[in-house]
Amino acid sequence: MPSQVRPVFWIGSSRRDLRGMPKKVRQDFGRVMEIVERYRGDAYRAVYTAQFGDVVYVLHVFQKKSKSGIATPKPELDLIRRRYAEAERHHRERQN
Repeated sequence: MPSQVRPVFWIGSSRRDLRGMPKKVRQDFGRVMEIVERYRGDAYRAVYTAQFGDVVYVLHVFQKKSKSGIATPKPELDLIRRRYAEAERHHRERQN
């Protein structure tokens, strides 16, 4: 059974941030649901949620700057949490 195409909602600056990345990274993020992409020694991340069933919310797209460790920096995590809450509100409003 073919999978259903879901609408995508970009939260905050995530779409603009994605457009600012190298073309190869943008293509890979668009083709597969990868969260981490490496390109020329740099790490890029796309954070999304499909938890709401009928849509995909892109919460944050960024280049990881820290070279020490693989953990996502706290300011990035805080932004993702805020945008997730925004996606939840948006989804509830769409249901009404």
